[in-house]
Amino acid sequence: MNQLDMKGRHGVITGGATGLGFAIAQRMIASGARVTLWDRDIGGMGTAAEKLKQQFPGGVVACVPVDVSQHDSVSQATHQTLAIAPVDALVCCAGITGPNTKVWDYPVDAWQQVMDVNINGVFLCCRELAPHMRERNYGRIVNIASVAGKDGNPNASAYSTSKAAVIGFTKSLGKELADTEVRVNCVTPAAVKTAIFDQMTPEHIQFMLSKIPMGRFGQPEEIAAMVTWLCTEDCSFSTGAVFDLSGGRATY
Repeated sequence: MNQLDMKGRHGVITGGATGLGFAIAQRMIASGARVTLWDRDIGGMGTAAEKLKQQFPGGVVACVPVDVSQHDSVSQATHQTLAIAPVDALVCCAGITGPNTKVWDYPVDAWQQVMDVNINGVFLCCRELAPHMRERNYGRIVNIASVAGKDGNPNASAYSTSKAAVIGFTKSLGKELADTEVRVNCVTPAAVKTAIFDQMTPEHIQFMLSKIPMGRFGQPEEIAAMVTWLCTEDCSFSTGAVFDLSGGRATY
C-alpha cells in the first residue's frame, strides 16, 4: 500500500457505513486521519465504526446520523461534527441507483428520490461545510460521481443525470473556491462491486461489465486510494477536476 499522509486531519464521509464510503474510511484511517461517518443507517454505521476500531486500534471514529437529502438533517449533522473537531476533508459518497427502466416508465417519485440523494445531498453537504473550510482557508472536498454521468447508461436515466450534475456542480464549486486553499474534485468510477449492486438487475450489471475494456469491475480499495490522495495536501493544484477510475471505459 502506498503511503498517503492525512495525519492530524479529520475526514467526513457520507454513506460511510458501507461500500465505497467504508473503504474510503479504512484508507483515511490507515493514512492517519480521524473520520466521522455520516449515514442514515444508524445500526449499520455503528457496526462499521466497530469494524474500523478493531482493524485500526487507536483509530478515532465518530458516527453522526444524517439524511443527506434533508437540509435540516445536514445542518444538524454539521453542527454535531464541528463540535467533535474542525473538518479538513468531506467525501460525498452517499448515493442510490434508482430503478432500471425506460424513461417513459420511470416512476416520478423514484426519479425525485435519486435526485434528492445523489445531487441535492451533495449540494447540501457542500453548502454547509464549505463556509467552515473557507474560514479556516483549508479543505478538501471529493464528490463521488460516475462514468454514467459522462456516458449516460440506458435504463438508468435518473442515476446518469444525477451523476452528470455532480460533475457540473464540482466544476462550479471548484472555481468558486479557487482563491482559497479549499480544493474540490470528483471521481468518476465505473461499476464497483459493492452492496449497491443489490439495487440493479443482472442484465444491467452485465451491461456495465461489457463496457469496461479491462474486463473487470473496480475494487473499493482502488477508488479509496484515489479519493484519499485527493484529500491530502499533496493534491494542491487540482480543483474542479474529474478523475477517471473506469478501467478504460471513459472516452474523455
